[in-house]
Amino acid sequence: MSYALEVKGISKKYPSFELRDVSFALEEGKIVGFIGRNGAGKTTTLKSLVNLVHPDSGEAFFFGRSFKDHELEIKQDIGFVLGGIDYYPMKRLGTITNVTKAFYENWDEAVYQKYMKLFRLVDSKTPKELSDGMKVKYSLVLALSHHARLLILDEPTSGLDPVSRDELLDVFLKLVDEEAVTILFSTHITSDLERCADDIVYIKDGSIIEAGDMDEYISRHCLVQIESKQLPENLDDVLIGIKKNRNGWSALAFRTSSLPECCKTSDATLQDIMVHLEKEEL
Repeated sequence: MSYALEVKGISKKYPSFELRDVSFALEEGKIVGFIGRNGAGKTTTLKSLVNLVHPDSGEAFFFGRSFKDHELEIKQDIGFVLGGIDYYPMKRLGTITNVTKAFYENWDEAVYQKYMKLFRLVDSKTPKELSDGMKVKYSLVLALSHHARLLILDEPTSGLDPVSRDELLDVFLKLVDEEAVTILFSTHITSDLERCADDIVYIKDGSIIEAGDMDEYISRHCLVQIESKQLPENLDDVLIGIKKNRNGWSALAFRTSSLPECCKTSDATLQDIMVHLEKEEL
């Protein structure tokens, strides 16, 4: 099997947080969603892949090559976009682009112009004149314009309106289908993942709790509704993340679990799974 990215045992300890033995792999030509609540370790993990955060142990391999040993070559093959990047506010986008493209051997001006037009950006604008969503779009344009084989994106749809988000997901699907690009992106918008992702990587409290096929992962769970003011006893062993709601109680369960008659089940969404799994922390 050919992997675009293999993450092996990355750990990083801070005074109040620890990334523990993070390992997962991305098959080439797939869209992979990286999920977890705020503070779970998503951004720290992504930064660790390219040494923006220096891990205490472990390393990342891109297309079979160690980042530590082949950093310059690998950077030609990946597009990396972090949220919160601040460009020089008064510099024109065209000027910033001219500086950026000098670093890439495979920069494609036609591709750059195509995505600038698609995202309704113009070179004469400055970052100060752009909304947060438009800044995200510009960062993506730069990442897409040098024929990257792997895109690593931290919250790329954050701040985008629904139409722009939909356009971006269309771009992702087209890149995978037509150019076999691999995409790893973190997000809190689970509906985006259910529309376009093949696999997910789920991180909780600094550890990976799931990495694999998204549909298969969702199908292992069901949503449970209990219409009762009083929660029945002896359900703690089979129900996950029990929450009170207007009509009674909701929880998550594995489809293989044996449930009493008071439990009504339905298909779970990825959001249902996250909400109830994370409920255990409250």
